[in-house]
Amino acid sequence: MKQLILVRHAKSDWPEETEDFERPLANKGVEDAILMSKYLKSNNISIDYMLSSPALRALNTCEIFSQTYQLTIETDEKLYNPQERNFESAIYTLDDAHGSVALFSHNNGISNFANSISEDIYHFPTCGVAGFQIECDSWSQFEGARKKLLFFYEPSKIKK
Repeated sequence: MKQLILVRHAKSDWPEETEDFERPLANKGVEDAILMSKYLKSNNISIDYMLSSPALRALNTCEIFSQTYQLTIETDEKLYNPQERNFESAIYTLDDAHGSVALFSHNNGISNFANSISEDIYHFPTCGVAGFQIECDSWSQFEGARKKLLFFYEPSKIKK
């Protein structure tokens, strides 16, 4: 059994003359990422590996989660401006030693991918988190595996 956690980057800023890839988190985004990472950890949501889009806003969100979980981060270009198949491609490269993996990425790709797994999610807000149970022993079995939504959290619905 595996667990896949999808995290949309937290609220970002868009300073003048900043390329999309280099957009930083807004103050609200930093606060939401801290809130969400601590909420997950305090609710015993396990993460043992983090893979992020290399874009600054996703990477910064992942860094905040990594501080909470005391994990190192890896990046994958496929998670920047992703299509559904990009997520699957990233999943197939995962080491089977990882039982619970968090992927940090962007909309619209992350919403589309989540909806391809479960019809219970319509739109990921910034710093939204969805967790899925994947009934498989190897990440290479992802496509044919039964998938079940375990949780979907939004920062605005979590008490501070």
